[in-house]
Amino acid sequence: MTETVFTYGAPGLKFGDGASDEIGYDLAQLGATRALVVTDPGVAATGLPTRVAEQMAQFGVEALIFDGVRVEPTDASMQAAIDWARAHGPWDAFVAVGGGSSIDTAKAVNLLLTNPGELMDYINAPVGAGKAPSRPLLPLVAVPTTTGTGAESTTICVMDVLAQRVKTGISHQRLRPTLAVVDPVLTMTQPAGVTASAGMDILCHALESYTARPYTSNPRKQPQQRVPYCGSNPISDMWSERSMALLASSFRRAVQHGDDADARREMALAATFAGLGFGNAGVHIPHANAYPIAGQVREFHPAGYPEHESLVPHGMAVALTAPEAFRFTFEAAPERHLRAAALLAPDADLADGPAALPTVLVDLMRDIGIPAGVGAVGFFDSDVDDLVEGALKQQRLLATAPREVDADSLGAIFRRSMSLW
Repeated sequence: MTETVFTYGAPGLKFGDGASDEIGYDLAQLGATRALVVTDPGVAATGLPTRVAEQMAQFGVEALIFDGVRVEPTDASMQAAIDWARAHGPWDAFVAVGGGSSIDTAKAVNLLLTNPGELMDYINAPVGAGKAPSRPLLPLVAVPTTTGTGAESTTICVMDVLAQRVKTGISHQRLRPTLAVVDPVLTMTQPAGVTASAGMDILCHALESYTARPYTSNPRKQPQQRVPYCGSNPISDMWSERSMALLASSFRRAVQHGDDADARREMALAATFAGLGFGNAGVHIPHANAYPIAGQVREFHPAGYPEHESLVPHGMAVALTAPEAFRFTFEAAPERHLRAAALLAPDADLADGPAALPTVLVDLMRDIGIPAGVGAVGFFDSDVDDLVEGALKQQRLLATAPREVDADSLGAIFRRSMSLW
């Protein structure tokens, strides 16, 4: 018997210019009296987390700032944040100010300060034990300063597990933030390289959830078996389509003209819509492939990111195999792939069939400065087996793919993605 039920969840949402000025009031409404603000050094240097913390006082909320988040967090960096929070607690709320790294770190801190055990107990199997939290978490207000990760809407936090050289995460509906505060003004100083990478994350969130296997294709589940990511469904489809339409008109402008307030606002709205979609439908092959790309990088220094860090930013890592991944999934739902191509590029040649969406994506990536494939960030054909091994560990994601995925099909996608143009 196949599934007839889908689920939908989302945080509370406050969107618009100046929304971040009201966080103290929002926390007071949640009953908070002592909050931890979680951020990274770069965002801390802008003064925004201090401004957020200071405005809480007028509403009776004491705040401390932890600014040690690592861009592209690891299990070690998250443990350091957890240890700091334990030493300076107790807390009754958390506020994450920054990109997905800060929001995900705040989720991990919240989880481990409210539930027993260690990080590896909760990290997705087979990397970790995949344990579900047994106790409720504290309120978390997520304030994204980048447009892309969707972490303010989702039930997952992502990290590199250093000992296994793999990127994975923790996924449970209790990790979803209580409130997402999306203020487009905060993204105005985002560098072009960060805008391009984060924007590809938005795009792949929308595309992957839109092309995910339909919820009706799954075996019927019992109530206790239901998970946040249930496959494409009418509500997630609506958000994904709207996100892609916004990206078509704003993405290139936001990268090439960072002071274009309308483009920034549309990108923030596209990120929000995509988050509301994939936060319920799920993502699949490009995200599964991104984790080993990011986790196994040797030496790559992307523009707009800390120069001392060797990393492939998450959105960039997702983008690098996306064209070939969607060429592979085309046969599962040709009409959806062609619809997506038309939404992203109204003049796309849909007669190209399986090549239509990959062509649209490659043209966009070239225009916004995304590297020309996996080889351009330091990998070789000899690395494919290791990349495939890492991707196969992301079974939670691959299970959402519209076609069955095995080592051979992943290997072919990675090899074709070594050079996209």
